Amino acid sequence: MDLRNPVVQLCAQGTQAEFDGRIDDAKALYARAWESARDDFEACVAAHYVARRQDNPAETMRWNEVALARANAVADDGVQAFYPSLYVNLGHSHEMMGNLSEARRYYKMAAELGLQHQENSEL
Repeated sequence: MDLRNPVVQLCAQGTQAEFDGRIDDAKALYARAWESARDDFEACVAAHYVARRQDNPAETMRWNEVALARANAVADDGVQAFYPSLYVNLGHSHEMMGNLSEARRYYKMAAELGLQHQENSEL
């Protein structure tokens, strides 16, 4: 990922704000990243981070779905390394919503790309 990209920089700043406990600042930085996105790649990255700080599982899932849809719309391979994280996050969203079969499906997709997820014993 290009760390010089303004959207990526905003997301990195938002992550730092999260680590520092400044959750409202993080939300604002992620929102700015979303508003600044100029293409599907940037929108994918921004939506991925916006999803992190939603107030309910349904909104988190919606933003994770937006991130995956925008990743699928990217015409080159620049987003490929992002898919495992997108799949794990969608799996977690489905798990939180009680959709365990869908959660398993997304976790399996992430694992097939090399990202293992510690499964809940109910899955």
